[in-house]
Amino acid sequence: MLGYIYGHHIRPNQRLRSALIDVKQKCIAALEEGNKGVYRTIVTDNNKSSELVVEIRELAVTQNGQVKVQYLSAFYKNPDFRTKKGDALLKEVHGLLGEYLPLNEIEWYEVTERHENIKKYLNSVTLTHHNLL
Repeated sequence: MLGYIYGHHIRPNQRLRSALIDVKQKCIAALEEGNKGVYRTIVTDNNKSSELVVEIRELAVTQNGQVKVQYLSAFYKNPDFRTKKGDALLKEVHGLLGEYLPLNEIEWYEVTERHENIKKYLNSVTLTHHNLL
């Protein structure tokens, strides 16, 4: 009798609890990841030029309209312009552009709809499965 109660009632609820905690943590992490966007500029060196496209994440915004950014990825549209890849390219971009970029020149990804959907899902998971816990 005790085995039946444990196997059919207690253990499934423990698995459900751990699954719900995992889902909540992933949703909260997705909500806290911050704004991401793309910054584009032209780089000229030795009479050659290429457009530099950098994916960034917003860390902070100053009162002067500057955004402190973290560089996530970068590439040159003209692959013959520079041959650096990966971390070496990100270090080069940080040296070229610095830590702050102008707010009005960044194209931000639209995340408000995604965040609203995550919030609704998180609330529905909490309300729907609250009775099972």
